[in-house]
Amino acid sequence: MSAPMREGTRLDDLKISEAALNQPVIATERFILRPLRPSDAGMIAHYTADKRVAEGTRAIPHPLPPGASEAFVARALSAERTEDVWAIDGSANKLAELLGVVSLTRMEGDQSELGFWIGAGFWNTGFATEAVDALVKANPHKARTLFAEVFQDNPGSARVLTNCGFVYLGDAESWSVARNARVPTWTYLRKMG
Repeated sequence: MSAPMREGTRLDDLKISEAALNQPVIATERFILRPLRPSDAGMIAHYTADKRVAEGTRAIPHPLPPGASEAFVARALSAERTEDVWAIDGSANKLAELLGVVSLTRMEGDQSELGFWIGAGFWNTGFATEAVDALVKANPHKARTLFAEVFQDNPGSARVLTNCGFVYLGDAESWSVARNARVPTWTYLRKMG
């Protein structure tokens, strides 16, 4: 979400790509995973403005610059996107319309990288585990292997991955935009059946 708004990325000018329209909706017990829509930008900005959420990710800056969430939604709906992003939408069950997001980024060789964040007000509810588990089971990229990494100071996200069948692969480091530093990570993988 760190890229600035570019020409043609304003949400009101956005033409949603056919690929985004065909992104599957995945139902769970408490919510659905659905493609992002332009109206999600405000809640994404609200949740990711929380320093704790931003520092749990590689790419969300803190403080969040104006237009960053709109640019993120525009990229998620673009035909040229590299990442499929789903909103965790609990509105059908009297929960918030946006609880967080979960994503898959295609890698070479039938592999994808999984990412997720949950609004801080919904931490320790099992929403992250439920969302990740549903996305893994649906496997919309038809990946043979899924990868994920978490910062080592975020053991809650590591538990989400192990609860969803991911296996620890090793230690590494990744850049955190919000922290403006390289941060130690744990890397996980899940071989798909």
